[in-house]
Amino acid sequence: MKYRKNWIWIAVGLAAALVLVCALPPVFARLWPRLDQARIRLFYLLRPPEAEVFTPGQQGRVDAIVQATMTALSTERVAGEQITATPAPTATSTLKPDEPTPTTAPPTPTSTPLPSTGQIENVPYVDQHFGQNECAPATMAMMLKFWGWQGTREELSKAVKPFLRDKNVMPYELVDYANQQTDYRALARFGGTHELLKALISAGFPVMVERGVYLRDLSGKVSWMGHYQVVYGYDDATAIYQVKDAFEENGDRFRVSYEDLIRGWRSFNYAFVVVYPPEQEADVLRTLGSYADEETANRLAYEIASQEVYTTEGQDLFFAWYNRGSSQVQLRDYTGAAQSYDQAFAIYAELPAEQRPWRTTWYQTGPYFAYYYSGRYEDVLALADTTIKAASDPFLEENFYWRARAKEALGDREGAIADLRKSLEYHPGFTPAEEALKNLGVNP
Repeated sequence: MKYRKNWIWIAVGLAAALVLVCALPPVFARLWPRLDQARIRLFYLLRPPEAEVFTPGQQGRVDAIVQATMTALSTERVAGEQITATPAPTATSTLKPDEPTPTTAPPTPTSTPLPSTGQIENVPYVDQHFGQNECAPATMAMMLKFWGWQGTREELSKAVKPFLRDKNVMPYELVDYANQQTDYRALARFGGTHELLKALISAGFPVMVERGVYLRDLSGKVSWMGHYQVVYGYDDATAIYQVKDAFEENGDRFRVSYEDLIRGWRSFNYAFVVVYPPEQEADVLRTLGSYADEETANRLAYEIASQEVYTTEGQDLFFAWYNRGSSQVQLRDYTGAAQSYDQAFAIYAELPAEQRPWRTTWYQTGPYFAYYYSGRYEDVLALADTTIKAASDPFLEENFYWRARAKEALGDREGAIADLRKSLEYHPGFTPAEEALKNLGVNP
């Protein structure tokens, strides 16, 4: 018995010593990422995120639609995405999922014939490594540094993602940073095309695009996720774009085929960002052509998506319908947008599990606008629950914000307050969540 007790004390001592050693900063710094990765892999093994499927089930009530859309009139920007102020929303959609394919082709940004090749020299390179979810700050830093900005990726990151493990930074947040905290200007648009990219590059303006790519994530799987790249060169003879990629090996001199760029770009409604010095604004707007006007750009994006719902299939068809809904949200046709998203989610459910881009609502929150402002609060709640449940670490402030809005609309005030506080935990200073708390009579 005494011999057995001695072994017990030895085991306890060894365990305590192991804990102390692991707690040492140099050891902890090396050990923690591996333990965290193991935790994430176990989570996704037990609860595969691609198995979570959202099924829209609620139809909006006319009185709720009218009230919600009238409320929307007073706000040009709410959580997640920038919404243009015109036209005003209607309770009854004028844009139906089964309407004929629009025949107006998106205009080219310039009437001047474009050269068959183009390249912008001296675009700097910034990588995203040695940090968490640093793709957006690193890519935006490249765009700003090209024009002479003296800041750092870390400085930019603290401003746009004050919570270290925030999973996503949206284009409007990057544009706001450039316009409000630097001497440079930036704009974001949807509905980009090959011709537009070439025109901007030929005019000397690098273009930041948001794309869907397949990369190996922390779970060890190769899966779809959002990613930013800087496009700075093209060659029609080889159909290759030159890009700066903050993640990839040899990202300073990365190459993407025209076909691959378009397919990944489709995942984000062909979103792009241009940064420029204030004195070159006229040149940028002239090069953008019809895309200089934001409302026109949104209508062009809508037309592209409406054409692609007839010309794509599989995952691309899901994104075409999703983009159609997102463009309708930008145009404030919330009921029509909800119908388009219904189509998108129906297609999503039919995709093979390995083809489901389950992170989509991390990056693009248009369905929340559409369902909320159509009075479909149960669908807002269900979509947010599905998104949050599928993430091992749901550091998604926009999704918690919209779940709070739905809970408030359904009479769950305390649940709404809890979700808004969670939103602010994951993004300190997130203005929509702070305003929503104030509207509930709670101090943020």
